[in-house]
Amino acid sequence: MIAQRYAIPVAVLLALALIPTTIHSYLNLTKDDGVSVKTINPRSDSLASSLSKRNASYGEEVFGSSDWLERNYSDPRNTRSLSLFIVKGYDHKRLYHHPELAISYGKDLRSSGKIRLPSHPDLTIHRLDNESRTIHAAYALLYDGKFISDPIRHQLLDSLNLLISARKPMVLFYVADNSSAQSSMANEATAETLLTQAIADYQAKALNHR
Repeated sequence: MIAQRYAIPVAVLLALALIPTTIHSYLNLTKDDGVSVKTINPRSDSLASSLSKRNASYGEEVFGSSDWLERNYSDPRNTRSLSLFIVKGYDHKRLYHHPELAISYGKDLRSSGKIRLPSHPDLTIHRLDNESRTIHAAYALLYDGKFISDPIRHQLLDSLNLLISARKPMVLFYVADNSSAQSSMANEATAETLLTQAIADYQAKALNHR
């Protein structure tokens, strides 16, 4: 039996423990901005685009989300080929933990650092290249209106927030330049422009939903 003087503190602790259990197990509370990534369609004057032919269940199987989109871009004047992949989901680790292994499977991409564009100082772009620099990729992570520079730190802080608040989705924006020629600064700039256009399109739609 619990001594009477400990009854109230124990009851308080049990009540606090029930808060996250109620929020996530019973109520399954989530908070979303109302934007589906399937509506995002950045356009380029020099590139033709079309939806990819990935299996419809791909997003759910790999990222645990049905809200995803992939578009392929090509330059009719040469062999230039890019792809844009966007997915929105609540399992953050599946989105930020080496997304290149799933989206650019078999390309042997490795981190080549992070950059911030002068035109988007709050945006952290994670860059990837293969050893021969024939494949270039870049991605950005958006959560609750803010860009994530350090996903591990974000996961730790978010774990604390989830004790008392509803879950919020993360959005992964991923672009890959699949050209077979040696990657150039111009190619990388085009890929990152496509990435920032997709982000701007998403943010504009999120603003309209407020």
